[in-house]
Formats: sequence, structure tokens, C-alpha cells
Amino acid sequence: MSRIGLVTPYWNNITKSEFIEIAQLAEDLSYDSIWVPEMWGRDAFSILGLLALHTKKIKLATGIIPIYSRSPAIIAQTIATLDEISDGRMILGLGTSGPIVIENWHGAPYEKPLQRTREYVEIIRMILNSERVNYEGKIFNLKNFRLQFKPFRKDLPIFIAAMGSKNIQLTGEVADGWIPFLIPPEQLHSGKNELQAGVEKAGRSLDQILVSPYIPAAVSEDIYLAQDVIKEYIAYYVGGMGTFYHQAMVRYGFKDEADRIVKAWSQGDKSGAIKSVTQEMLESLSICGNTESGQSKISQYIDGGTDLPIILFPPKASRELVRETMESLAPNN
Repeated sequence: MSRIGLVTPYWNNITKSEFIEIAQLAEDLSYDSIWVPEMWGRDAFSILGLLALHTKKIKLATGIIPIYSRSPAIIAQTIATLDEISDGRMILGLGTSGPIVIENWHGAPYEKPLQRTREYVEIIRMILNSERVNYEGKIFNLKNFRLQFKPFRKDLPIFIAAMGSKNIQLTGEVADGWIPFLIPPEQLHSGKNELQAGVEKAGRSLDQILVSPYIPAAVSEDIYLAQDVIKEYIAYYVGGMGTFYHQAMVRYGFKDEADRIVKAWSQGDKSGAIKSVTQEMLESLSICGNTESGQSKISQYIDGGTDLPIILFPPKASRELVRETMESLAPNN
């Protein structure tokens, strides 16, 4: 049976009971893990505490939290506390987010993302190992503190969301898992080459890293409905979330489409941007269609080197569409 994770829906009006219902359904359907995102809405840690108390075996993950929003010590304290509450089911997913969010929402300068990621992981691991934290880095200088309780596990997994070459290499050096996003399955090999460079530098092996792409997913017998929500989601990221995703699309061979999306979006033509997302992009970057094609796409990702596919739902996916997608792609099918 394949291991598959899923990201909790990012509905603005999601209720406490819906979070619980989705997590319990995911557990009943034998999903490996449930990942709670954090943007500028509900914070991930609070939701994970709720889910820990209403589930029994499914793994629970931050998916992801930006490192700029909290100190490494606070992240380590919080994840260790949640790991204790959940009897050792937590995964820590970290990322740098982007300058738009970090500077305009958190009010922090988006500086030295690679060095900051390295230092966060090193410090968090020291804390989870119950070490006295005497740390001299380029960003942090910490002295003499040790966590006041013994963590449930010292080897709590740390995953990094990474897109650029240097960030993927860093993931290979220091992390337990790599989370790419909007990546075609046939492009995973190039990312794994970057991971390999990182693991070799650190004297590790590639099989210590779980390749865990976030894959936009909408599965429905109404294929056009599924396509519409995915198209809008891809257009939003390529057109509205900085240059990272445009550059990625260029690397994947979608330069013309990405240019059209960015141009339309910058002119306020959202519908034009959505129309610029081609069928080829849909088929390459997402799970989109009926049950059979959705399961086939999961298999393509696994064949391409994925260890843990993680499905996520576009914000415009309805309650019915999310449930249909969860049931269609469930590992126990």
C-alpha cells in the first residue's frame, strides 16, 4: 500500500469540527500523514494540537511554517510539546516562504534564507537532543539554555520545502525530507541530483531523505469542475506569488505559458491568467480528473522517485470535491 499524505483544506471559513472530521476521515482512509499549512490565517501549531487530541495514529505535520515568523527555540519548544501530546506523531515542516509574506506580513527582512534555514535546523536539533545550546552562527548566538523537559523523541523528522538548487542541496545536508511544490514527476530526478550533492557533502545517503512533493489535487467525475479549480490555483501561484514559480515553470518547459500568466495577472486580468494555464500544464503539475486518472498520476509520481506524495486542495475546492478527492486517492483503495 502506498504512503500518501494530505494537506488540510485552506478554507477561510473552515470550522473546528471540519478540521477534526477531515483528520479522522484521513485516518480512517489510511493516509500516512496530515499536513497543516500556515500562511496568514490560522496558525498551524494550534490546529495540530486540536488534531492530536482527536486522532490516534495518523502522523501530524506543520506543512509548512515559515522560519522567519518564530525563533528556532520557540519552534523546538512547540514541536516537542506537540510530539509529547501526540505520543510521537509530529513532523516538522519548515520553509522560508517568500519576501512578499515575510516583509509585508511578518515585518521581517527577507535576508540570508539559506543560512537562516541551516541555523534553524541545527539549533532545533540541538534542543530536541536535550543538549545545552551553546551555538555560534552567523545569525544566532545562543548560550547556556537547555529544554526543561525531555522530548518524546530526539529524532523528530524535519522536512524542508525547497525549490532552488542551493536550497535543495541544503535539504540533502541537514533534513529528513524534501518538499517540492508544483513539480512534474519527470523533473524529480534533477532535484534528487541536487539532494545527492547535499547528502554527499554531509556524509549521508540519499535514502535518508523522503521525497515528498506537494501535488495540487482535484478528483471528480465532473472533470471540468476539477480542472477549473486547479487552473485558478496554478495561475495564482505563477502570477501572484513572486518570481519563484515563474522561474520554475520556465525550467520545466512552460516559459510561454508562464509569461502569459504573469503578464495577465500583472494587468489585473485574472481570468486571462487562468485561461493561460494549458491542458499540458494541468496534466504535468497536478492530479486533475477522474478517479482512474488521479490514481494513475499518483503512480507516476511514485515511479518518478516520490516516497511520500502529499496531496493538497486548492482553496476554491468545495467540501464535496475535497471529500471525493480524499476517497478517490485513499491508500486503502
